Amino acid sequence: MTRLTCPGSPELIALGAEAALIKACYEGMPSIYKVRVKKPYRDSLLDSLLIRGRSETEAKILAELRLRGLNVPALYYVDVSRGLIIMEFVEGPLLRDLIRRDPEKSLKYLESLGELVARIHEAGVVHGDITTSNVIVRGEEVYMIDFGLARYSRRLEDLATDLHLFIRSVESTHYSLKESLLKYFVRGYSRVRGREFTESLLFKVREIRLRGRYVEERRVRRGT
Repeated sequence: MTRLTCPGSPELIALGAEAALIKACYEGMPSIYKVRVKKPYRDSLLDSLLIRGRSETEAKILAELRLRGLNVPALYYVDVSRGLIIMEFVEGPLLRDLIRRDPEKSLKYLESLGELVARIHEAGVVHGDITTSNVIVRGEEVYMIDFGLARYSRRLEDLATDLHLFIRSVESTHYSLKESLLKYFVRGYSRVRGREFTESLLFKVREIRLRGRYVEERRVRRGT
């Protein structure tokens, strides 16, 4: 990602089903404007409530994690009625791209990511979309971005689901490297949460994965 010079013309960098991301300036600082997209097929009142609720939760989570000293974008401005969040533009390459360029060097970042996710979980937050595309490396530190699906939970099942989705993303994006990447991630996670908790969490992850395979096998059998 290139450095943004302020002032500058706003630039649309992503348009997803849930939100548009615009790179621009806020009070002279390189920033990301996240605007939640209205859904024309949804009841307008329900749509407004959902946009407000999700924006409120995301902003609150970002603010709380930042206060804990965790590497997430700083919050600059929020207008929940418009579904607008303005946050820090974190400059740096995606972890996904670094892994593709230099897998061996990237292992230390997976360990740091494990520590960061563990601290996010420790704060009672489930990210909801942990992927190497949602991690930026600035200098030698990893930053987690995109908390659009994040929510509060301390349930082991929810934390395990967070890790399960991360494992699936690693398997689909970095299949040949999955064992070493996940090994270092778990090493970092257990450094924060301890071996006993991490083992119980991974046991729950295995349960979820087996459950998914069972459902898929039943679906396949019914289709034959």
